[in-house]
Amino acid sequence: MTNPVFHFEIPVTDMDRAIAFYEDVFGYRLTREEVDGYDMAFFPRAGDAPGASGALAKGDVYRPSHDGPVIYFDVPDIDAVLARAEARGAKVLYAKKDIGEAGFVAEIEDSEGNRIALSQVKP
Repeated sequence: MTNPVFHFEIPVTDMDRAIAFYEDVFGYRLTREEVDGYDMAFFPRAGDAPGASGALAKGDVYRPSHDGPVIYFDVPDIDAVLARAEARGAKVLYAKKDIGEAGFVAEIEDSEGNRIALSQVKP
């Protein structure tokens, strides 16, 4: 069995602002492309590694929200990511919580108003 999620898209209203937020907070380098008339910025993806690919997406069908699915980003240091997010003006929606053997979780509001989650596995 493989992981069931293949790809996700995070709605944005200001692509430049969103790219700067995600690159700074997470340390990713996103690749910007136009797909079917929509402005998109793709997260890095290792083709042979487990996990889903994803992109920031701007267009008339994409509306940032706190409602709907919550995407969890796997991070090596949740405290450092929270600090960088807050430095960029992100609101902490759910403070860091120890969830036992599974590690830690937290939720923030990104630069566009989306609820996103962070997950750090305990060493």
